[in-house]
Amino acid sequence: MENKEEFPLKKVCIICAKGTIEDVYATLVMANGAVMEGIEAKVFFTFFGLDAITKNRMNKIHTGTIGNPAMRMPGGLPFPSLLGILPGVELGVSAMMKSQMAKLDIPPVDEFLEMIVAGGGEIYACKLAADMFKLKKEDFCEHVSAIITVGDFYAMAGGQGTQIIFT
Repeated sequence: MENKEEFPLKKVCIICAKGTIEDVYATLVMANGAVMEGIEAKVFFTFFGLDAITKNRMNKIHTGTIGNPAMRMPGGLPFPSLLGILPGVELGVSAMMKSQMAKLDIPPVDEFLEMIVAGGGEIYACKLAADMFKLKKEDFCEHVSAIITVGDFYAMAGGQGTQIIFT
């Protein structure tokens, strides 16, 4: 393990490519944690991760109920993937997750993004994915600094002491 003081982490560049609660919140928690520790944070949302920064979808993200081996039912039993195809199950599981998060005072996506930006973090949308889904700058929340290419994002990541994290 490297000595933290010898090789300090100065910047994190986080890529969020999935739009489920568990993936989006992993990104938001890590970005917020970075800015709270004084680490420069840049977050790049691509493909279905764009849902987290799209105005009409950002607070409507769901938990993936099909093919999620980590899903558990109350009591700790594995969640049968077959149940995930039933109407209303994904919505119910997502509501339960959001309720548990609210009990822990975890903010909704829009507030989390606001906290990250207020702490000095930067939020970006992927140009390729935005073009693919026909999204424009006005479709995204006000916390999105710009729509950029992956090359632009990698250029921002340059320098010693930078870590790129893919969630």
